[in-house]
Order: sequence, then structure tokens, then C-alpha cells
Amino acid sequence: MRVEQAQGGLSKRKASGPGNSSFAATFSTIVTAPLAAANKTRGRDRDRRVGRVRLGFAIAMGLAVFVAGAPAARADEPKAVIEGVADAGLKRAILRFIGLSKRPPQSRFEARRRAEEASDDAVVVLRSEGYYDYTITPDVTEGDHPKPVVKIDPGPLFHIAEPKVDWTGDAPIATARSDAEKAMKLPAGTPGRAAEVIAAEGRIVGALQQDGYADAGATPREVIVDHADGSVRPDFRIAAKALVKLDSVKVETTGRTNPNWVKYLAPWRSGQLYAPASVAELERRLLDTGVYNSVTVALAPAPDAQGLRPVIVSLADRAHGNIGLSGSYSTTEGPGAQARYSMYNRLGRADTITLSAQYASILKKVDVELSLPHWRRPGATLRLGVTAYQNDTTAYREQDAGVRADLERRFRKTSFLTLGLSADFSHDDEKTLVNNQIVGVRRNLALLTGLARLSLDRSDDPLDPTSGWRFDGRVEPTLGTGDQTLAYAKTQAQISGYLPLGKSASTVIAGRFLLGSILSGGATPDVPASRRFFGGGAGSIRGYGYQAVGPRFPDGTPIGGQSVAETSVEFRQRVTGAWGAVAFVDAGTVSAAKYPNFRTFSVGAGVGVRYNLGFGPLRADVAVPLNRRPGDSPFQVYLSIGQSF
Repeated sequence: MRVEQAQGGLSKRKASGPGNSSFAATFSTIVTAPLAAANKTRGRDRDRRVGRVRLGFAIAMGLAVFVAGAPAARADEPKAVIEGVADAGLKRAILRFIGLSKRPPQSRFEARRRAEEASDDAVVVLRSEGYYDYTITPDVTEGDHPKPVVKIDPGPLFHIAEPKVDWTGDAPIATARSDAEKAMKLPAGTPGRAAEVIAAEGRIVGALQQDGYADAGATPREVIVDHADGSVRPDFRIAAKALVKLDSVKVETTGRTNPNWVKYLAPWRSGQLYAPASVAELERRLLDTGVYNSVTVALAPAPDAQGLRPVIVSLADRAHGNIGLSGSYSTTEGPGAQARYSMYNRLGRADTITLSAQYASILKKVDVELSLPHWRRPGATLRLGVTAYQNDTTAYREQDAGVRADLERRFRKTSFLTLGLSADFSHDDEKTLVNNQIVGVRRNLALLTGLARLSLDRSDDPLDPTSGWRFDGRVEPTLGTGDQTLAYAKTQAQISGYLPLGKSASTVIAGRFLLGSILSGGATPDVPASRRFFGGGAGSIRGYGYQAVGPRFPDGTPIGGQSVAETSVEFRQRVTGAWGAVAFVDAGTVSAAKYPNFRTFSVGAGVGVRYNLGFGPLRADVAVPLNRRPGDSPFQVYLSIGQSF
């Protein structure tokens, strides 16, 4: 009978192929078989020849990724030809690991050297994949152009048998021992691959940490490779150490943060068992505020006098101020510029104060907003704002000032539920029909508007998505008083999706669909023009001017409507480097009725270019209206940052 004793410890081994490396757990081998022929390398005979030697048993994650399909460097030919391996996956793994050569060998000596180096690399792959009874023969072809050849007989695949856990030091409590053994998930008969053994050890330690053993760790494991029955018997040696109970938070910072506010965010009470998820959650809550350059949350190295472990939170504030500038342009909306100045952590509770201004031919606006993350409860953000703006459109002229309060509740990383209330004082100049005559109307109104919004984002990028989907739906009930009394509810929902074609996502098909309706007891003129639905423009139906889709007065002035439906399809193609191109079709309808009229769609089509700025694409689109009406321009041009949806 012949066994190999595999022991823990890690050694770094660099493959002779360019750019290849692996981290292999070393082990010692005891053998009793006779020596093999000098020109062959056999699994058991190699071990005998070196006696008690340290060889690679377990591949590290670098080799695991490499075997899974990491791209090799471009070269002319493999370093060596592999013969005798019937398993295509195993052969590919060996070829990837031995690497490629940029030129053929220049002599038989060089070919022989490459064959021997490739043989050593093949041993690492074979043993890491569970083949321990292999035969490897490095060789060189005949002729004027010799090539290195490695002839391999992998032998049988070894399998896991009788895995067990031995505790170094005090064993954990019974439930923790049971959880650790269940987490091992290394049943008998599993191929004896090194990666599986290493992963099982990690799961054991992870299960202990979940049960409160924060300092649990693995000591060098022993793995017995038995050539008589083709088995691999792992013996995991685990140090559970002491059970850890958490104390309160201790904050280390040179910034403004109030330590009591950080303690309030901790998702545990003093005396509770350590749980990795709780400590990670505190770190996530602090990072989500966006006001820190770095956040570190870690256990104190030793317990306090009560036997509890404090949690040390180290915070590094970002710069106290940040300026942002952006711009846009379209042929109908004209140029626009936006500026933003943000101040962070002025109140000592990760708050953000944002001053913003926008100036364009249509919209002029100033706004101040205070954001208070984790308000009253973790995951909830209170936003308080004051705004004033003037909106000069073809359909109306609106002057507005108001205040708002929104409470945003995050229930997943990119999923939010927002409830809000705003009070606005609005002065509107608009048009209406009286006895078939267009007359001007001035409205002075005080409006109280509620907000319920659900936003879900499952896309992979906020500015340039290539996969996933998004949903945004909102309901805004409104009460108004002043020159008239009114009540209505504005509802709308939009869903968009992104389908990559191929793994590189160089081609993406994107689509969106929007529906909206104003629910009220009156006709369209009863709703202020600034609160109606309009269609056309950069974020709507491209090819048509801003607000140009929908009902119009006889003089061509847009009326707006009580319902809207829009859809868009884009074909996005990355051309080369940072450049991309798109082709798109937009369609939509705006109706005076409460529900959209799908028989009166306006359709626009166009093309565009994209230039990746690193954080998102610069967008330039040209679109034409396909069912152009009198007064419509023959084309529209749009410039902005980010995809259209």
C-alpha cells in the first residue's frame, strides 16, 4: 500500500509559460514503490525519487481561474505538444498552464528544456485536478525542426473519502461543530480536486464565524492520498478559539462625525454574539452615505474587562465640498448648463447639503437640498428641499417656488420606495379655447402634492447599461386652491430593458415602454398646463421638437394631454475603443382622454454616436419625424451625457 501525506502551508510557484502563476499548497509524500526509468516521471515514482519532498497538492485561486478560462497571451505556438490526454477539459487546462511560446525552439537542447519545464507544469495541473497516479514523459520530435512533446498518461481520477475535522485547542460548542461539518459539503466520491478541498476548509471556517467564533481559522491540513484505493482523505485542522460577544462601537475619526450617531447605526446590542453579516452591515450603512473616503470596521484585538469585544470604526471624511458641472443641447430646447455644489457632513451625521442651479433657454432653476441618511431608522433617507424656477415653453410660462420633504426607503441596493409631500406656489400663463377662440389664461395657485414612488434598478451601470432592467412608477395626488380649486392624481410608470448579444456586450438591444394618466373629474384644461403630459424631445420621442407630440391649438401651440404612451428601441454597437454607434426608433402618443389612444402614434427614427468618457458616454443623436405635421422641423439634434434611457 502506498500513501501520500499532504500537509498545509502555501508556496508560490511560477509556471515557465509567460504570464502564468499559481499558488499551490505544498505537501510531503511517503512512498515505497521502486524507481521508474530515468526518462519518465510517474506520480508515485517521482515521489520516491525525491524521498520526502514537498510538491504541489492544491492549486490556488490563480490556477483555478486560469483553468476556468482566463485568456492566454497571444503567441505563435504552445510551449509543448501534449499527447495522451483524452479528457478535452484536462488537456485544455494543461495547455493553458504551460503557456505559449513566441518563437519555436532553436535547438534540440532548447526543445528538451521546454519539454521538461512543461512536464513540471503538467504535474501541478494533474495533481490539482485529482490525478495522482500519472505517467509523464518529456520528449523531442525528430527532424531539423524539433518540437517539445509531453506524453501523459493521467491514470485514474482519485476521489474524496472519509473527510474529517480535527479541532486544535478547545472544540466549539456542539451546534457550532455540527454547523461546521455540514458546511464542509465534501461527500465521499467527489473528485479529489485541490480546489474543492480548499473551498471546503473555507466553508468550515466561515460556518464557525457565523456561529460567533470570530477568530476561527485553519491550521495546516493533512491530506492522505492512497494509491491503493485511489482515495484522497482530507483531515482539516481547525482552531475555533473563543466565542466572541460584541460590545458597542468605538469611533476613530478626525472628521465631524458624531460617535453617538455611528453607535445608533450598529445592528447589534452589547452582549450579542459576533456575526460577520452584522459587522459588514454597519460598514455598508456608513459607505452608502457617500460622505466618507474610507470606512474600516473591525473587531478590537482583545476583549474588555467584561469579556466583550468592542468594534472599532475608522472614518476618513471626503473633501468638505464638491463641484459638478454639466451641459446639454438640442435644436428645440437649445443649450443648457447645470452647476452643483455639495457640502458633506456639516451636521456630523453624514449629511449632504446640495446647492444647484440650471440655466437653459427653457428652464431656469435654483435649488437647495438637505439629505439626512439613516433618518430615524437605517436605510431611510430624509430629503428636505427648497426650489424656485421659471419654465418658458411653447405651451406655457410657469413661475414656481416651493418646499418639499421626501422620505426614501431603500430595501435593496438599487431599489427604493419614496413617500413625499411638496407645497408649491405657482404662477402660470397658458392658453385655452373659448368659443373656438384662443385666449390667454393666468393662474395663481397653491398646490399640495403627494408622492409615492417605486424605483427598481437591476441594470449593470447607471449611465451606460448593457444588461438587466429598470422600473420606475409614481403616483402624485394633487390638491390646488387659488384662482380655482382642483384635485387630480398624476400616475406614470416606465420599464426599460437591456439585452447584450454575446459575452463582450459589444452589441446591446435596449428598449423602454412608458404609460401615464391623469385621473381627475374634469377635462384637460382643468389641469394646469405645467402638470399635463407632453411628448417629444431628447428624453421622449426623438425627431420631434420639445412638447411637439400631442394635441395642438389651431395656431400650433401644444395643449398637452391627460395620458401618454411612449416606446423606444435602440440598437447599440461598440465600434472600437471608446467609440460606439446607435440606431433607434421612438414612438408615442399624447391624448386628451384619460387613457392613451394607441392609434395616433408619432414615430421618429435616427442614428447617433457615443464616446465613452470613462464614467459614462457622451451622446450625440440626429433624428427625423416619420409622420411629420405642419410646423415640425425636418430633423432634431441632441447632445448630452449618458444613454437616452
